[in-house]
Amino acid sequence: MKKWMNGLLAGAAVLALSACGGGDETVDGSTENSNEESTLAKIEEADKFVVGVKFDTRLFGLKDPASGEVEGFDIDIAKEIAKELLGDENKIELKEVTSKTRIPLLDNGQIDAIIATMTITEERKKEVNFSDVYFEAGQSLLVEKGSDIQGIDDIGAGTKVLAVKGATSGQNLLEQAPDAEVIELENYQEAFLALQSGQGDALTTDNSILYGMAEENSDYEVVGGTFTDEPYGIAVRKGDNEFTEKINEILADLKASGRYDEIYEKWIGESPE
Repeated sequence: MKKWMNGLLAGAAVLALSACGGGDETVDGSTENSNEESTLAKIEEADKFVVGVKFDTRLFGLKDPASGEVEGFDIDIAKEIAKELLGDENKIELKEVTSKTRIPLLDNGQIDAIIATMTITEERKKEVNFSDVYFEAGQSLLVEKGSDIQGIDDIGAGTKVLAVKGATSGQNLLEQAPDAEVIELENYQEAFLALQSGQGDALTTDNSILYGMAEENSDYEVVGGTFTDEPYGIAVRKGDNEFTEKINEILADLKASGRYDEIYEKWIGESPE
């Protein structure tokens, strides 16, 4: 009787351990849930591509308060992906994200991908899968015309520089100008308003975003060139290699067909290098 009970308990323990594991070990030693539905299957089943985009970034993702439409470079890229996946660029849902919220929204399944001026970094690669680079940007400075600040070398002790929470911009600037005071806001609209109201001496982020702000208000200008390389990638759930490869195929086709150049020229005003 005792032996029979010991065997039963041992078997139950094995089953319990198997249930707790629930995943397959990957090449890097992490585990993935083998029963988790792939993003591609989820998109096909819903007949909709749900994308996290910016609503406050002129040229890349900006919501028109009158029409409610969101337009920009990132939006057009998202539509091209929807067209390839589902045969219709309108089978898309655009959800607003900020630099701070975009990865959590991806992780909890509320969005299928992030297309939101997101720089590829080694730290972020630990949290998400990135596509190939779809836009090359670089960090710069936006100032009021006539400002004494004309480049990164003019940022010194006591200089207040505005940035956005969750982005790499603030830390990048401190690496170049360690004596600066960085003030982080929730989003780009708040940061630009803070600059206009005199809460900061300069605003820093990718030059692609700053050009949009300067286009919005001609009293401001982008100065000093770039002091970082900021390659943008499309982010998908960590470990979702199937979807990553599919997006890379679509991006390659867009570039080969010339459609990518058309989108670039439409929003940036020049041909990509």
